Amino acid sequence: MAGSQSRALADRSEVTRAARLSVAPMMDWTDRHCRYLHRLLSAETLLYTEMVTAPALVRGGALHLLDHSPEEHPVALQLGGSDPQELAQAAALGAEAGYDEINLNCGCPSDRVQSGTFGAVLMKEAGRVADCVAAMREVVDVDVTVKCRIGVDDQNPEDVLPEFLDRIRAAGCRRVTIHARKAWLQGLSPKENRDIPPLDYDLVHRMKADFPDLHISINGGITTLAEAQVHLDAGLDGVMIGRSAYHQPTDILAEADPMIYGSGQRADPVEVVMKMLPYIDRHLAGGGRLHQITRHMLGLFAGRPGARGWRRALSEGAVKDHAGPDVVLDALSRVAPDAEAAQVV
Repeated sequence: MAGSQSRALADRSEVTRAARLSVAPMMDWTDRHCRYLHRLLSAETLLYTEMVTAPALVRGGALHLLDHSPEEHPVALQLGGSDPQELAQAAALGAEAGYDEINLNCGCPSDRVQSGTFGAVLMKEAGRVADCVAAMREVVDVDVTVKCRIGVDDQNPEDVLPEFLDRIRAAGCRRVTIHARKAWLQGLSPKENRDIPPLDYDLVHRMKADFPDLHISINGGITTLAEAQVHLDAGLDGVMIGRSAYHQPTDILAEADPMIYGSGQRADPVEVVMKMLPYIDRHLAGGGRLHQITRHMLGLFAGRPGARGWRRALSEGAVKDHAGPDVVLDALSRVAPDAEAAQVV
């Protein structure tokens, strides 16, 4: 028992360190193929799944949604739900599948999520969220964390957020990621909710001062590692980056290990592409399609000479019947003519 507890503590310490920088869970984007690519760019960054609903796992038996590669670790499972016992069952399935963290979504503002009484609407029910956290913590040894907004609709974040954090901390949550915007559940689309409500970084920083024992990461509007470092230097424990990490993965993730963690070297996107080829071969051999992977690779050379040719060759070639690694190598020749001679390190 003592040995297993020591291993659990060590694993938690590693995930907490990784949470210094994380890639946000993004529906339709951060699937297992995306995460495999991101891990090749950064050995350190904490990765998240797309949101998986607890009912899909518990009632629907959709355990394939938990599939991931061992190479993705450290990787967290984000769950959506509002029933404590159902979330506990889903969390247990996630932990059994090998995820390093179970995260509860209290930030998504979509109508579909609201109708299921989870996501950002849970900012109105701090007690229920605390019950969910407590129920999940009872059945898993990995960390149970929360991703939330600073408030919703007409709530006053100065009042709501401290109470919310106090309740989930009392339930055993030790790490939280705060999207520094309100969510407007009526009148704004999910896309508009990512941009229109004003950012309040100062409030998140004040929460760290008021809750020094909580590991607090900030999310929202952060597009560069330099911006992330400003928040870290100011005392926050972590930074979560979303769309920029997806669309310009080399700018964010390839630089992350040396800049944010002080380890390793900058990843070479050409070498990363070459390392993706065996993964692509395995996926195709299992009946998959090339574009399911390459759609996540389009931004690898963003801002670099030949990037447009890379994107066009992948976009047009990967959707064709029987498309294979040759399509990727052809696309790579648009940005790195000598790529075929590159050696995988």
